[in-house]
Amino acid sequence: MKNIEIKGHVSFPNSWIALLLLLLALLPGCTENVDTSARYVFVDRTVSDYLRSHSDVYGEYCRLLFQVPVSPVSKTTMGQLLSARGHYTVFAPTDKAVRAYLDSLVAGGLISSPSWEAFEDTLQRDSVRRVIVYNSIIDCGDQDLPFQTYDFPTTQGGEINTPSLSGRKLTVYHGQTTSDTLLIFNKYLINERNRDILVTNGVIHQMEDVIIPQNQTAYDYLNDIVQHQKEGYLVMARAILACGLGDTLRAVRDEVYERKYLLGEIPDIRSRADIVGDDQVFYAPQHRLYGYTIFAEPDDYWRSQGLEPTDPRLLDKLTQWILDNRQYAREDQFTTDANYDDPANLLYQWTTYHILPQKMSSNKLVCHFNELGYTPDLPDRLSIPCYNIYTTMGQRRILKLYESKESEGVYLNRFPNLDNGRRGSYHELSCDADKVGCHVMREDPRAELSNIVNANIYPLDAPLSYNDATRQNLMKQRIRFEGPALFPEAITNNILLNPSRDSRSIYVYYPCDAVYRYCDDLWQTDQSYFFYLNYGSGNPSNMADEIKAGGRFDFTLRMPPVPRNGMYELRLGIIALSNRGACQIYLGTDLQNRVITGIPTDMRASVKSLGAWEPDTEDDDYNAEIDKRLRNLGYMKGCMHTGANGQRDLAMRYNNDSYFTCLRQILTRQFMDASKTYYLSFKNVLDVPKELYIDYFELVSKEVYDNPETPEDIW
Repeated sequence: MKNIEIKGHVSFPNSWIALLLLLLALLPGCTENVDTSARYVFVDRTVSDYLRSHSDVYGEYCRLLFQVPVSPVSKTTMGQLLSARGHYTVFAPTDKAVRAYLDSLVAGGLISSPSWEAFEDTLQRDSVRRVIVYNSIIDCGDQDLPFQTYDFPTTQGGEINTPSLSGRKLTVYHGQTTSDTLLIFNKYLINERNRDILVTNGVIHQMEDVIIPQNQTAYDYLNDIVQHQKEGYLVMARAILACGLGDTLRAVRDEVYERKYLLGEIPDIRSRADIVGDDQVFYAPQHRLYGYTIFAEPDDYWRSQGLEPTDPRLLDKLTQWILDNRQYAREDQFTTDANYDDPANLLYQWTTYHILPQKMSSNKLVCHFNELGYTPDLPDRLSIPCYNIYTTMGQRRILKLYESKESEGVYLNRFPNLDNGRRGSYHELSCDADKVGCHVMREDPRAELSNIVNANIYPLDAPLSYNDATRQNLMKQRIRFEGPALFPEAITNNILLNPSRDSRSIYVYYPCDAVYRYCDDLWQTDQSYFFYLNYGSGNPSNMADEIKAGGRFDFTLRMPPVPRNGMYELRLGIIALSNRGACQIYLGTDLQNRVITGIPTDMRASVKSLGAWEPDTEDDDYNAEIDKRLRNLGYMKGCMHTGANGQRDLAMRYNNDSYFTCLRQILTRQFMDASKTYYLSFKNVLDVPKELYIDYFELVSKEVYDNPETPEDIW
């Protein structure tokens, strides 16, 4: 069976736990009418104090807290932890909820009576207790505040950013009948009256159900659809499994990394000024989880195309539909036989273009932060377009995820007409019917955002493919992609753009290869220090985050592919500072035989050293001449799209601060082959350890950067 290669091995729950989690159904909601008149803020009570003082409501849960240890190697209980200082979000089930949960175990045949004494196996009993407790608590670390309900995502199925102690992020759904109704995993009800109970070390939300998320993998979910001929995603499920991706979609976590981390073999590190920045602890990721995002045309779409999901000859007919509707490109080479698990097979190529190797929540499909007119404190008030470029599974191809104020939702491969002149607003003016793209229906009831541990599935309103039109449209635009988003691991493991202000979310360290190669698309020597910094508000970088490398760095990135063969300009967005370094850059298709792109790149360039740099004037012809002068030196001004805190007067293009300068460096201009993988390497050329900075990259075809009729825009 053909599978995408993964490191480590998959984690599976014990069989009885898997059965337990799969048997759980939606428990009936209930309401405890606890008096909240004197409960708004308890300045002298911890979580444990409050729960114990309301033992008539939370007695069962309280007892569990003082029975469950913080970790397998600790004697400290969760109750003791919640008696100490910290910032905890606690989803506390009532006694009635715990009793209903035990009743469900009786109904499932796991215990004979609804009591903890009914467990014949003490290990099984203790594991069930841990499942209840760990799924109910979020440790917010050293950030300022725990999660109150007004901090919850407003998008249906959006994830609370910090995972629970079980490692699972909780998804939030808003009730259809009243906006005050909140459900975790669209099943478990938060009491409408007794929520946001503030105590000295956190916040408590009363739960009318015990939170027990399903633990099935993407393979389990899709296989169940196929085995029982379930309506919804039967066509896509049959295609994915026929392509031999089942074992890949079983992957949950890298157990080798987990073990090494717990044993202290993957330590945090303290940086020094000669490595990168100031004296600061950088934290290795606690987990290395696998994740997937699947975009799928629902079964009712296929019926509109004359394909019946249960047809025994479905896969043959689907292959013919792909051929008849030209859902491929002229340069593609493929077979059309029944060997669907062959990467050369047309169905395999079409299917894998629907899958990203990272799990993306509905509120993070497109990342917004510093684009002009956007305020992170008002996340639902969109402004100018934002898009992210990601590389799909299987044969590496790029997929554009796009959202703007005018689009009214997230789209795949949308190419609108923009007001992108030098004096324009950059908002959408219109969108041609053949360039609208596929609407990601993330609020559709068929969106599966809660019941799969390692994947999310989103329905589409139109067919998705990497056909001629898609590739040509991508080639006709500037392709900008975030440097930190190159790594699927950063997305799946809650590293990229984590809004928590906990130190572990701000300062992240990727171990070098000699310790453990955390990112599949990153190679680094043992003298390299590779960091992710998630700065947040006020930082002028593209998404207020950045990659830095320090020491005598020597590392290589796997780059996204270009859409079509041709001449391309590769650029790097930086904030130039005097303490940055100089490096030699290599680009080639052979990981072991890198090709120098030109003279070493100096990231210490400043406004003063670039004599050609001048601020924009009211004369756009003169401004264009300044841009040409900079290009002759291998630089461009920063993009107009982004400004610190979304402010136009702080746009990257205008930034001529005496301390730093926002620039784009032109790294190389060369022919690139769409069928090949390119590797980009950076090597320190100075005698002392120095810092390298990466914000974003741009891949720009000659049709864009050297177009005599329509010059490239400044955005």
